[in-house]
Amino acid sequence: MTHPLNAEIIAIGTEILLGELTDTNSVYLARVLRDMGINLYFMTSVGDNEGRIADAIQIALGRADIIITCGGLGPTVDDMTRQAVATATQRGLTFHQRLLDQIAERFAGFNAQMTENNKRQAYVPDDAVIIDNPVGTAPSFVVEVGEQVVLSLPGVPREMKYLMTEKIVPYLRAHYQLTTELIKAHVLKVAGIGESALDEMIGTDILTGSNPTVGLNAHSGQVDVRITAKALTEAEADAMIRMVEERLHDRIGYFIYGTNTDTLEAALLSELQQNGATLSLWEAGVTSEVSGRMMKLIGENSLMTVQNYATPAVLINTLGWQGEQPLRTWAERTAALVGEQPRAAGIAILSFPDNAEDRADVSALTAIAVTYGGKTHSRSYGFGADSEPARSWTATWTMAMLWRMLKESRTS
Repeated sequence: MTHPLNAEIIAIGTEILLGELTDTNSVYLARVLRDMGINLYFMTSVGDNEGRIADAIQIALGRADIIITCGGLGPTVDDMTRQAVATATQRGLTFHQRLLDQIAERFAGFNAQMTENNKRQAYVPDDAVIIDNPVGTAPSFVVEVGEQVVLSLPGVPREMKYLMTEKIVPYLRAHYQLTTELIKAHVLKVAGIGESALDEMIGTDILTGSNPTVGLNAHSGQVDVRITAKALTEAEADAMIRMVEERLHDRIGYFIYGTNTDTLEAALLSELQQNGATLSLWEAGVTSEVSGRMMKLIGENSLMTVQNYATPAVLINTLGWQGEQPLRTWAERTAALVGEQPRAAGIAILSFPDNAEDRADVSALTAIAVTYGGKTHSRSYGFGADSEPARSWTATWTMAMLWRMLKESRTS
């Protein structure tokens, strides 16, 4: 085909929709497609319902060249992908004795008895290209619909990855006569600035580029700036990425703390060391959110001291403070316990459980504060310690803010 190839992934399984299973298969498949230079515009999840699976495949056939289904090829009654693919492509199912013999051989190798329902797996859509599965019992197959293809892979990650790498990728390269074009991504890690402000600083001239493309992905307290290039060779893609990366450094370089797999805690540790600074950390109600991440890098070290409390009320009572104050004020007072010590930084995270009755502030359940060099930044939130934001957002925001304060102190 001369036009760019588009793909769609359909993950099959009610357990995905119920939140009982994280769909890591689609993430893996997306990366393989990206590395092949195949565009991916849609990822769909559908439960174990034959009609809905068939509908999802038919919709995908209306907008993609390559449809990859994952899951639903087992022997039980809720494994409906075979029939759904046949229905969506207007064909029947054909029994293959060779496949059943292979399945039986696999069971014999496990010293296990094959049950009658395994016979289901020997049926595939009429005229399908059979993809033998030497690492499992679920055969895979490809249904060719004109210039389009529907590829069905098992949902067991080990089997799916093997078949995708060893069987499907070579099939796609041969079927579509693919060149060695690839898609490569490079991520700049940014902290200390919000997504909207970052978007404005980068500018539409960069953000609307077609190749490489630049996109923002906001996380709690930090933003990923992803540069994606499509090229015939990795060297060419790297050169294209470098040109855009240089432009981004000119505009937002002050806020970039790393690339790709670099972590915020590693960047914070580096700034603490470069400033000759120490960190005092107070965590009340959210034990080990910052300290756990930092200690993975430094272990027990005089660079950081940690005090943990069950709740903010326990912390306040332990310190002997009296009176009624907003929780944010208590967080600021806690972080400020570093006093006038030179190059001493403080982080305080105070969070009551969502149903707490002893909270000191009815307007906030969580408050955070960061202090360094006589400056303090703080925030308060309505969510409590039982929520995911209290466990992730507060840790990342405080580390990002302290990283920025340390960098400002060092470069001013």
